[in-house]
Amino acid sequence: MKELSLGVPEPILDRLPADDETVAADMQKAVAGWETQCNRILEEADDKREAAGKLLEAIDRFEERYETYDAFVPELRAWGQSPIYAIAWRTLYADVIAQLHAHDDLGEHLDRERNARLVEDGIRLQDL
Repeated sequence: MKELSLGVPEPILDRLPADDETVAADMQKAVAGWETQCNRILEEADDKREAAGKLLEAIDRFEERYETYDAFVPELRAWGQSPIYAIAWRTLYADVIAQLHAHDDLGEHLDRERNARLVEDGIRLQDL
């Protein structure tokens, strides 16, 4: 598989407060680290299925973080705080997941692996 190239979309950076450049730098640093880890997974995997399985675990973590930040939004609003940073990070996680699915033919392999896990989990539940 080709090497991954992930990035922080400009619309996310444009929505951040102009007086705070640290968040944009943090996001870019985080995405660069994720890109390095994902490329290492692709490089070290024996085949596409193994790579998809490991990347799917990363996507699961991204989805958990997305849900965490999503839960912060109404809570911050309830306390009268601006949820802009929570919204930005939530959107970033969703976009990185989309970037992974859009890469080369990785999306197909991720979908196959997720479906295989659903079937496997279903069989385990029936065995109980």
